[in-house]
Amino acid sequence: MKYDIISTGSKGNAVILNDEILIDCGVPFKAIKPYVKGLKLVLLTHIHSDHFKPETIRKLAAERPSLRFGCGKWLLPSVIACGVPKRKIDVYIPNIKTRYSDDLQLIMTPTKHNVTNCCYRIFLDGEKIFYATDCNNLDGIDAKGYDLYMIEANYEDKEIQERIAEKEANGEYAYEYQ
Repeated sequence: MKYDIISTGSKGNAVILNDEILIDCGVPFKAIKPYVKGLKLVLLTHIHSDHFKPETIRKLAAERPSLRFGCGKWLLPSVIACGVPKRKIDVYIPNIKTRYSDDLQLIMTPTKHNVTNCCYRIFLDGEKIFYATDCNNLDGIDAKGYDLYMIEANYEDKEIQERIAEKEANGEYAYEYQ
C-alpha cells in the first residue's frame, strides 16, 4: 500500500492512498497539486476547516470534472456549496459497503466528535485500510485484521484536561467535554 501523508494536525489534514484516493481536504490546493491528475475519489470526514477547505474542494471540482467525492449525508450541502455537482457526490449509508470496482470498496461509519464525523474502512487493491480522525474514542468500532491503520489524534487526555481547566478559569465554554 502506498500512502502519502500530505498534512496532519490542526493546520490541515490530507492523505493520499495509491495516488488515487484523497482522504480529507483541509490543505491548500498547492499541497495536493502533484496528485490531482491521478485522483479518482475524494473522501471527506467532517466539516472542521483542518479537514474541509472549501477553496481546495472548489478548485479540485473545477480542474477535475470527472472526480468523485464521497461523504456522509451531513456534508452534502457543504460539498454542493463548494461547487461540486450533486451527481458527482456519493453519499454513503453508514455501515453499508459501497463498491466502486472489484479493487475498491469502502464502508463509512459515524464516529464520536464535537461535530458529525466518520471513519472509513477501505478495501483497495486487495488490502484493507482503516482511517479515523478526530475521534473522541473508537468505542463500538471493530477494525481487526487490517493491513494499515491510519488514526489521527491531536491530543492526549492530560492535554484535554488542561484545556478544560484553562477555559473554565477564563469563563469560556469548553467543547472538549464532548
